[in-house]
Amino acid sequence: MVSDLTQHYSGSAEDDRLTRTPHGRLEFLRTQELVRRVLRRPQTILDVGGGTGVHARWLVGDGHTVHLIDPVPDHVETAAALPGVTAQVGDARRLPVTDNSVDAVLMLGPLYHLTESSDRATALDEAMRVLRPGGMLIAAAVSRYLSVLETGADGRLNDELAPAVRAVIATGDYDGHVGFVHTHWHTAEELRTEVQVAGFGGIEVYGIEGPAWPTLDYAGLHALPSLLTAALHCARLLEQDPLLINTSAHLLAIARAQH
Repeated sequence: MVSDLTQHYSGSAEDDRLTRTPHGRLEFLRTQELVRRVLRRPQTILDVGGGTGVHARWLVGDGHTVHLIDPVPDHVETAAALPGVTAQVGDARRLPVTDNSVDAVLMLGPLYHLTESSDRATALDEAMRVLRPGGMLIAAAVSRYLSVLETGADGRLNDELAPAVRAVIATGDYDGHVGFVHTHWHTAEELRTEVQVAGFGGIEVYGIEGPAWPTLDYAGLHALPSLLTAALHCARLLEQDPLLINTSAHLLAIARAQH
C-alpha cells in the first residue's frame, strides 16, 4: 500500500488538490469549519497522512503545534519546510509516536487508502494509543456515493460505467473508475461503526460538502463566487441529515479517546 501511494503521489499536485476544483475549495472550507468547532484552544496535533501540509499550515496559523506523518517522502519534505510544522515519514498503522502524547489526531486520508478493514482498525487503534485521555480523533472518509453523483452530474454515467458505480455503492471497494487509486469508500454508518469499535466515544459524523458539490464542479471555477455561499449553507443545513449525509463527497467523524 505504501509503495503504491508513493508511486501515485510522486510528482502529483497534491499541494493544490483543495484549490484547483470548485468542490475541493468547498471541501477545504468545510473541513476548516468543522475542525475549528472542536479545536478551540491550542492543541498538540498529530496530522496522520497529512500530505504536503495543506491542513498543517493553517492549524499552525491557528496556534496549534503540529507534527505531520506521511508515507510519501516528497510530501514530508514539503511539509517540513512549512514554518512551525515538523514532519517525518511514517505509516498510520505504526505511528512513531509515544503513548498518550497528543491532544488530537487528524486522519484526513488514511481511512480510504487503507482498503482492508483490519488495516483501518489498526490505524484507529494507533490513534487511540497516542491520544491523551479525552483527546480528539478527526477522521475523514470518502462517500460511496461520490462517483454516482459526479458522473451523473457531468454526463459520464452510462451503461458501461454503471456496473462499477453500482459495485462501489454496494461494497465500498472503489476500483479507480473516476480516476483515483484503489481505495475504500464509506457510508456514514460504516464510518461511525469503525470508530466506535475502536473504542472512541462521543462520536459525531458529518457530511463535509453537502449535496451541492457536483453542481459547483459542473458550473466551473468561474461560477464559484456566485454559488459558494449557497453551497456552504446547504452543507451546514444537511451535515447530519440521516437521509442526505452520504451525498457529501467526504465524511468526517469526530470522536473522543476513552482510555
